[in-house]
Amino acid sequence: MKISTKGRYALRLMLDLALHNTGEYVTIKSISARQEISDKYLEQIITQLSRAGFVKSIRGAQGGYRLAKAPEEYTVGSILRLIEGSLAPVSCLEDDADPCTRSGQCATLDVWKQMYEAINNVVDNITLADLVDKQNSMTGNDYII
Repeated sequence: MKISTKGRYALRLMLDLALHNTGEYVTIKSISARQEISDKYLEQIITQLSRAGFVKSIRGAQGGYRLAKAPEEYTVGSILRLIEGSLAPVSCLEDDADPCTRSGQCATLDVWKQMYEAINNVVDNITLADLVDKQNSMTGNDYII
């Protein structure tokens, strides 16, 4: 399984919004500058995130985007599935797949199931809040007064 550039950038975009989650709206241009990603590409991604209700937007000079929910409510898995679709390593494990006629005799099916469960276990147990904490610890933005 390989996550596309679009999936990776969507996660970075959401993390950027979580890091700047002050209640204010953040412009695509500012995210683009911080993340070094084309603003045109981010606009395509943010449209998909907005339609799914992951972000809220406001138009105009003071416009921009912000998270629709708290960072704790987004998992890496929910973001990746929105952008990438299924994270199943083989098509026979996808929700809408027709049952394989060989599934009863397929020795490799258990391997794919275990991989899929492992992937889901990782991505569904990491939230944006976890990534914010990790990012802050990496960049030294952990201030104690």
